[in-house]
Amino acid sequence: MLEGNRVSRISVRGFAVASATAVTAVGSVVGVASGSVAQNNDAEAAATDATLLADIPAGQQAQVQTASLTQQADAQAIAADASAKKDAEAAARKAAAETAIAKKDAAEKAAKAAKEREEAAKAASRSQSASAGSASFPVQSSYTVAQIQAMARQVVASSQYQCFSNIVDHESSWNYRAVNASSGAYGLFQALPGSKMSSAGADWQTNPATQIKWGLNYMDSRYGSPCDAWAFWQANHWY
Repeated sequence: MLEGNRVSRISVRGFAVASATAVTAVGSVVGVASGSVAQNNDAEAAATDATLLADIPAGQQAQVQTASLTQQADAQAIAADASAKKDAEAAARKAAAETAIAKKDAAEKAAKAAKEREEAAKAASRSQSASAGSASFPVQSSYTVAQIQAMARQVVASSQYQCFSNIVDHESSWNYRAVNASSGAYGLFQALPGSKMSSAGADWQTNPATQIKWGLNYMDSRYGSPCDAWAFWQANHWY
């Protein structure tokens, strides 16, 4: 009887050891997965387990070892799952960052392309205006508003003419001899001083065609186009 009781006690003790060993294994594996160190505890537990296992009958030892190995395998599976989840989350973050960078680059390229198209359109408009501005008009002793406007229509791009006309309306009412009594500004565009229009021709004082060439070049070079110049004029009442 006493021996039977001893075996039962040892068996129970052995399974308890197996459970403790399994718990130790779980803690060790999970601890390693999370970056913690438990080497000292593992060594002590292993030594204790080896001592206790020696007291258990051979038949019981196999059961204890099997239980311990099963628990260790489960712990390793849990650690592997945790590691895989961590790797998947890191990969997802990396993919999201790469996608965001790609979208940003695409947006910047689209904006750059749009700006280049806009600049090309303005350059084409200036080229068209310059080509038309090289046309010659017969010199007269005087010109009517209708004649001056007809000259402007031949020089200014149709898409820009209304803006061009708006500026001339406000500056001189299409009077190519208009003079500002206080400042001395002169001509269709109230150039100050008026002599700066000589860059378009020596007859700037008497020839509206020369003034139109100068005015269009001024708007294109300073603002980009007559409509851009008109937008500035509306905001500031000068250009």
